[in-house]
Amino acid sequence: MKNLVVMLFVGMLGVSVYAQEKVAKIQFKTDVIDYGTIEKGANGVRVFEFTNTGTAPLIITRVTSTCGCTIPKKPEKPILPGEKGEIEVKYDTQLVNPIRKTITVVSNADTPIVALKIKGEVVQKTNL
Repeated sequence: MKNLVVMLFVGMLGVSVYAQEKVAKIQFKTDVIDYGTIEKGANGVRVFEFTNTGTAPLIITRVTSTCGCTIPKKPEKPILPGEKGEIEVKYDTQLVNPIRKTITVVSNADTPIVALKIKGEVVQKTNL
């Protein structure tokens, strides 16, 4: 009887380990990019780097910004487990203003919605 109970326990443990689903996990190198102070017309492109630390392919389905002055670009192909990916963000530096924007990333990861932020300030060019 003891042997039967032990065998059932070991069998159930093995089934529960096997039944665990594979899941994608997204880990960003940083969730905030600081442009600092940049001049009007400067390069507004920055990159958020991330890694799929999960066990399933990561599929980014949508990346949006809080306004039209910030254009994010998502990866088109799935990011396999252990691989790195990038989300490119282009801010319109023709606007002389403080930069405070949120980029929302939607994916199949265990945390399906992630908010990324950009900050900084665009100032007029100095004529010397």
